[in-house]
Amino acid sequence: MTMLQALIEPLQYGFMQRSLVIAILVGLLCAVVGSYLMVQRLALLGDAISHSVLPGLAIAFLLGANIYIGAFIAGVISTMAIAWIRTRSPIKEDAAMGIVFSAFFALGVTLITVIQKDNKIDLNHFLFGNILGVTFQEVRDTAIIAAVVLLTVFLLYKELLFYTFDPLGAKAAGLPVNRLNFGLMLLIALTIVASMKAVGVILVLSLLITPGATAYLLVKRLHQVMILGAFIGVFSSICGMYLSYFYNFPSGPAIVLVVSGLFLLAMLFSPRHGVLIPSRKST
Repeated sequence: MTMLQALIEPLQYGFMQRSLVIAILVGLLCAVVGSYLMVQRLALLGDAISHSVLPGLAIAFLLGANIYIGAFIAGVISTMAIAWIRTRSPIKEDAAMGIVFSAFFALGVTLITVIQKDNKIDLNHFLFGNILGVTFQEVRDTAIIAAVVLLTVFLLYKELLFYTFDPLGAKAAGLPVNRLNFGLMLLIALTIVASMKAVGVILVLSLLITPGATAYLLVKRLHQVMILGAFIGVFSSICGMYLSYFYNFPSGPAIVLVVSGLFLLAMLFSPRHGVLIPSRKST
């Protein structure tokens, strides 16, 4: 089989066409939003929100509601809980995140286990992703979320950039930093909800952080990190999907392994930061 045939063959199937669209959207979305997380050193926040969507997903399923809306509501509640603990107690933010995400995740796993006793359905794909099983409705929902998030980032780019790099300066300049902070949390929650079916809530952190981190080793400015990160995210998602199709690998882990491999290459061979590249600091 030639390279071109290998690329074209899966695309004759509807499920692969839908998966390709989701892969591109999720890779793009996670990289753009994740760039802010990485620059602000808030990787744990992405982890906290991704684990916290599980109970919302399970409750929405029980009520027969849209599971994406349930997951989003749970993500928002978890961010509010983190903020509440941080502002009303001497507990630091990272500890608050650890408390909230472990509690929400435990509740979600418990609810899913209870649901699966009565309903013979598999909710595990929300933990690890199943990009090859997406429906047309899920593609539509993901496209809507992606459009909303990317448009928001585009419109608030300067404000978010200022706030991300200098929160105190942004506050002094009169920017509504609390609203920007909460808005960023909402964007993260929406991105995680959009990515659930592709890589699952456990692996979504990798897609949020690793493309941006890889780009950060190669370029300097935030907009460059976003653009290159988006390319890396999309490329990794598509490669992971093809690996999943041809070698029967689980789709979420396959995507994460590709993006992690690219990070390792950048870590070793980046012109400025590469471990195996002689240091140019002396020149």
